[in-house]
Amino acid sequence: MIVLGIETSCDETAAALVSMAADGTPDRNGDPVPLILADRILSQLDDHRPYGGVVPEIAARAHLDHLDGLVAGLFDDAGLRPDAIHGVAATAGPGLIGGLVVGLTYAKGFALAAAKPFVAINHLEAHALSVRLSHPEVGFPYLLLLVSGGHCQLVSVEGLGRYRLLGATLDDAAGEAFDKAAKMMGLSYPGGPALERAARSGDKTRFSLPRPLMQRAGCDFSFAGLKTALRDAVLKLKADRNGCVADADIADLAASFQAAVADVLEDRTAHGLDAFVRRFPSLGDGQRHLVVAGGVASNALIRRNLTLLGGRRGFVFVAPPPRHCTDNAAMVAWAGIERLRAGLSSPFSAPARPRWPLEDLNETAPVIG
Repeated sequence: MIVLGIETSCDETAAALVSMAADGTPDRNGDPVPLILADRILSQLDDHRPYGGVVPEIAARAHLDHLDGLVAGLFDDAGLRPDAIHGVAATAGPGLIGGLVVGLTYAKGFALAAAKPFVAINHLEAHALSVRLSHPEVGFPYLLLLVSGGHCQLVSVEGLGRYRLLGATLDDAAGEAFDKAAKMMGLSYPGGPALERAARSGDKTRFSLPRPLMQRAGCDFSFAGLKTALRDAVLKLKADRNGCVADADIADLAASFQAAVADVLEDRTAHGLDAFVRRFPSLGDGQRHLVVAGGVASNALIRRNLTLLGGRRGFVFVAPPPRHCTDNAAMVAWAGIERLRAGLSSPFSAPARPRWPLEDLNETAPVIG
């Protein structure tokens, strides 16, 4: 089985070809073996950098200008003809409506022309399942921390089409908080990676920043108060230094902010681990997986803290490689394979959905795995 995946939900134009034996041929450990045949991601950073953030109209136009050439190059990379595929999968939401329409329309046209099934993919489900592409030994159920620019959720992933939301952000997502904090400090775009780089030389103990909801019951997140505290610290520094903030000050602010976010994510995830163990008490050490996906999962400090947390609680920490934590088409193609293997495809009338909660999928797919 070979599936073409298309991702255009935000500011990355991406296409990928992913394969898996239709009969689930296992490797020597008995695990299915997926394979990324070709994978292309076209960044729009230069298009959006002058504006300090993603401009939806510019993003949609860039998708329209580049998607066809990207897919043509993809098939060249894989040495395949378009008729070699067995299906087409595209992100249908959530995301920016203009970009979603471009990718979804292209994918439907490709599937119709090739007489292949089409699968409309929920972007959050693609992130949730992406670990099974890079680590096929991970089976259901597992605990997912989905942490990105637009989403911050703890989800019990119990099967294809079975997602139990344990907690979510009450305001900003962690990635959004990183980007806004970086902008306050005058760091370059994109903000998250720039803040992480600045934090490497900083003193994380210099600024006392709050940890919203720390040690409270439940699995919800909040970052708005932390962001406000950072703004106050920046304004105070500027007032004390006549508007001139030194690079060392910025590094310390970045390190302090990153440490606060990492602490909040670790604390909230610890509550999620407890909830997961209560739900699946029969799973022993080595059978429980803590999976982290989304762009913020690329942050080294957050990965290290969660790896240690999982180890202390008897969970194996697993994350896709950094390239497949951010938006990409390989995860979309893989989600398409998971659904097609379960006998699920989508009508060509499937709409683009700027809002599409993960739990909305719970009644549309059987439990497998």
